[in-house]
Amino acid sequence: MKYSNLVERLQGRRTLAWEIHYAAQQAAARGEDVIILSVGDPEFSTPEVVVERAVAALREGDTHYSGVAGREPLRAAIAAGHARRTGRAVGIEHVIPCAGAQNGLFAASLCLCEAGDEVLVPEPMYLTYEAVVRASGATLVPVPVDADNGFHLDCDALEAAVTPRTKAIFFATPCNPTGVVMPRAHLERIAQLARRHDLWVVSDEVYADLVFEREHVGIASLDGMAGRTVTIGSLSKSHAMAGWRIGWVIGPAELIAHLGRLALCMLYGLPGFIQQAAQTAFEHQARIVGDMRALYRRRRDLVHARLSRVDGLRCLLPEAGMFVMIDIRGTGLDTHTFMWQLFRAQGVSLLDASAFGKTAEGYVRLGLVVEDDRLAQACERIAAFVAGLKEAPRTT
Repeated sequence: MKYSNLVERLQGRRTLAWEIHYAAQQAAARGEDVIILSVGDPEFSTPEVVVERAVAALREGDTHYSGVAGREPLRAAIAAGHARRTGRAVGIEHVIPCAGAQNGLFAASLCLCEAGDEVLVPEPMYLTYEAVVRASGATLVPVPVDADNGFHLDCDALEAAVTPRTKAIFFATPCNPTGVVMPRAHLERIAQLARRHDLWVVSDEVYADLVFEREHVGIASLDGMAGRTVTIGSLSKSHAMAGWRIGWVIGPAELIAHLGRLALCMLYGLPGFIQQAAQTAFEHQARIVGDMRALYRRRRDLVHARLSRVDGLRCLLPEAGMFVMIDIRGTGLDTHTFMWQLFRAQGVSLLDASAFGKTAEGYVRLGLVVEDDRLAQACERIAAFVAGLKEAPRTT
């Protein structure tokens, strides 16, 4: 039997990065003492007020089909949240909920791109960007950022990568894995390129509510960008709702109509009780997000303080999000070897950041996803592992 080559197009080195995470999960299931820092799913539960709303909705019988484009109260809540963050008001015709940000990225790629197109993506990039671009038949063109400048965008390199085949620019701000928040000046450069070359921009802003010191700017709020920008958002990180699979896409009304037709074929609407829970999450956003931001800032500072003292490591200070990038080149090991030896020796699972792009060679990603005491213990285990490398005799 013969199969479509679509799934083959989705496969790639980036999708293999999760192997250590699966190994860590299996070890934990066997009762081994492992600390899993390889995924962006925190240990704490969804806020109780959100859970209670979902439970009440289930008991009230909200288990039937819902509208494919999402219920108006939820769409209005998403639009209001977007307006608060960006200062740009949008109507509900510009909003569609989806099953997580990943589904929104996938659908947007299918609507915007096709075979022969090129999509520019600064790297390091989130692991599945390559798959969602390939699904449309387009070609992903990675644009290296400057690792020595804290992984900030090289705007000149991005401009040099534009060709007559370029159709769109995809990026995340704040970025996973680096925690970089794009400054307004860089967004202005991207906007100039998009207007000059008539390009789409897909802005993944899943971590927008978890910015620590720098200001978050949505590129859709810049002059002339609302009609060519697709903004992706989610409650997964800001409200500890990763398993609920609730995200959204904001863009021109015509695009949202196209996405609605895709949703009809792919999802047939989000469950009503989840939409009710999401609406409650927005109603309590200020308190929930404030607590989350403070928690991740505290954990960031804890890890940075402890690992910055370890000879052989260089720990970057992220500007947002729930991850820390660690430069391990001083240990003499490549990232793949470091990651697996650390796991086998100390039971700590990190992610090889080079899977996010060549510019992250020599870095691992650590998730701030366990309670503070456990996170401190993970830092001590990492420090002990690195110290052991210096003591162990070298073999050839």
